[in-house]
Amino acid sequence: MPILTRRGPARTGTSLARQLLWLQALVLLAVVTTATVVAYLDARAALERAAAQRTTAVVESLADSPLVADAVAAGDATAVLQPVVEQVRADTGLSFITVMAPDRTRFTHPDPAQIGRPFVGTVAPALAGETFTETYTGTLGPSLRTTGPVFDADGDVVALVSAGLTVDVVGADLAAAVPGILGTAAVTLAVGGLGSWAISRRLRRQTGGLDAGTMAALLEHHEAVLHAVREGLLLLDRDGRVTLANDEGRRLLGLDGDPAGRRLDELGLPPELAAALGAAERGVDEVHLTDTRVLLVNRSPARSPGGAGSVVTLRDHTELQALTGERDSVRAFAESLRAQAHEAANRLHATVSLVELGRSQEAVEFATAQLATAQELTDRVVGAVEEPVLAALLLGKAATAAERGVRLEVDPDTSVGVTGIPGGDLVTVVGNLLDNAIDAALAGEPPREVQVGVWDDGDRLEVRVEDSGPGLAEEDVERVFRRGWSTKADPDGAPAGLGRGLGLALVQQAVRRHGGTVTVRPGPGAEFRVSIPLSVPAGASR
Repeated sequence: MPILTRRGPARTGTSLARQLLWLQALVLLAVVTTATVVAYLDARAALERAAAQRTTAVVESLADSPLVADAVAAGDATAVLQPVVEQVRADTGLSFITVMAPDRTRFTHPDPAQIGRPFVGTVAPALAGETFTETYTGTLGPSLRTTGPVFDADGDVVALVSAGLTVDVVGADLAAAVPGILGTAAVTLAVGGLGSWAISRRLRRQTGGLDAGTMAALLEHHEAVLHAVREGLLLLDRDGRVTLANDEGRRLLGLDGDPAGRRLDELGLPPELAAALGAAERGVDEVHLTDTRVLLVNRSPARSPGGAGSVVTLRDHTELQALTGERDSVRAFAESLRAQAHEAANRLHATVSLVELGRSQEAVEFATAQLATAQELTDRVVGAVEEPVLAALLLGKAATAAERGVRLEVDPDTSVGVTGIPGGDLVTVVGNLLDNAIDAALAGEPPREVQVGVWDDGDRLEVRVEDSGPGLAEEDVERVFRRGWSTKADPDGAPAGLGRGLGLALVQQAVRRHGGTVTVRPGPGAEFRVSIPLSVPAGASR
């Protein structure tokens, strides 16, 4: 027998985490290489600027010194200046300092053999009175040098001073900076690589090692399922915030736009429904109401990367609830008909027995008296109510009430035309009000009565249901339409309201759906009033 194993999505290539690791490594290598080259070039430029500043400072100092101009004017420049200039060169670390005549003849040089020979380099800017820096190949090889003029008291150029550093010296300084640059690059590369590896490992755990193609396919399947499924779906985090809601969920809850990121109490839902959606414990097929719908709510705890949350599914129970109400009404009507048939059989036996005893007149009076009462109610209801569903409901409830020992009286002023209100909603409103009134009357003292009146004044449908029961307390008026509230105990003796309290909530929902109102008068013998604006179907008459 084969062993079934749970498999994840098929992998078609390198995981996304590994792809990201390689991409990060390439980017990091490119960035570090670029930064190293830039740092090297910047270090070289900085060393060249420093060398230019050193040579310029030395040239300007010697040019401004009266010693140089006086020595040149006295004609013994080499004897006076050579030891002084060499001392300055040794102190400043320069490769050479040359003092020369305007015609390039050297007065000083690190190599005494070069004294008296012409200076090799550019002098024209200096002869024009400008101090400048250049890179030139002279007797000591390529060097970075600064050349400037020496003026006499009259402002004439009497000599030139040139100071420089050979390229080898600058290169040695640059070579000394290279290990620091490369060390910084290596550390940066190591830290960056370690960080990329850590990110890749975390991403691998979060994505389950899936590749990009598989994740894209999963996302497409996710979107397709969310938009196609006919059940509402909500995902909630542990703080009661919506993290996901599909199209059907938004439709069933009457939400505009995507509620992701918002708390349940910010969505404008009825408080009882919001509390039910956000409850922590598991829930199965709980019935809850919005202003327009009856919803079946299923709730299950779930685990997510962000912490504990819950998955909530919603099913529309509105039409089923309406059909259930109509079914219950038809069933009650059928039960009342069976009861009436049974009662009629008893009356028929009694009538036949009177005839057999020779008391024909009394038999006729007995039979016609019972028929007249039932026929009077039927004729009144059928003549006053054009809505067949409502007429059948009133007759059925009257028979049910009579069977249970309650007298249901239809107001003589009852008059209803074609209302345009769906039959299911009429059954929900009037049927539930009458059921509650009959139950309340049974809880009161005799005579047990229920009065019902339905009027159509052309603009609104008015319904009044009053019972002779114990009524409602003032403090219960605000709670009477809440789902789950009831004054009755469950048949098994459980606390009052357990598994009950849906009828009046459905009444209020149906009334609100048509823009109407429902009110209740507290005190002994509660009275409920419903007022619904009418919308007459095209072609219908009143």
